[in-house]
Amino acid sequence: MGFNVEGAVALVTGANRGIGRAIVEKLIEAGAAKVYAAVRQIDSADPLVDAHGAKVVPVRLDLTDADSITAAAQEANDVHLVVNNAGMLKQCDPLSPDAIEAFKAEMDTNVYGLMRVAQAFAPVLAANGGGAFVQLNSIASLRTFPAFATYCASKAAAYSITQALKIQLAEQGTQVLSVHPGPIDTDMGEEAGLKDIAEPPHLVGQGIVAALSSGDYHLFPDTMAKDLEAKYASFAQAVIEGE
Repeated sequence: MGFNVEGAVALVTGANRGIGRAIVEKLIEAGAAKVYAAVRQIDSADPLVDAHGAKVVPVRLDLTDADSITAAAQEANDVHLVVNNAGMLKQCDPLSPDAIEAFKAEMDTNVYGLMRVAQAFAPVLAANGGGAFVQLNSIASLRTFPAFATYCASKAAAYSITQALKIQLAEQGTQVLSVHPGPIDTDMGEEAGLKDIAEPPHLVGQGIVAALSSGDYHLFPDTMAKDLEAKYASFAQAVIEGE
């Protein structure tokens, strides 16, 4: 199975900046007919509209607001590709007094948000021929970093849900891609103190286009991610991707 972006209609959550914006730009560069820029504040997508005109359609979507996701699925009912990129990171170790509250917030966005998007858009993708669903996970879904432990745990949970979606959505002909970036040059990466080792977000966008075309399930788009991939590949192929 492989998915060709050319001519497709896509939706990208968290499309206004960072990795999300880079994904939108790479999808358009690869020939996408239209991209819904799913954002919490509609006017935050104005720069994308200015750059790409009618190919970008802003739509309101907040991963913590189920009603906004349902409404977005009704508006973007012609999509063939959904990229759930939006996420939240709290710098919190397990012993911090606010660790539980931070973890609740990250779970609401990073895990429950993923589930809300999948539940709303799976029927749309099925109605439009199957298409593809992309989830932005992280190398933090595979290895915990103590300073961001609650974030890592939420991404591990999101990766687990993504594995279930791979199996379930295959039944309707929907390809699922799990993306695991390392440090990327975004506002989130800078806030986490990773600026000095971060790589450009376009690596994620172009990697998604290529991985979808190849029918891959995992994508490790940058240098640190690829190093982890080399160590994880045999387990992933035998256990995660195996029948």
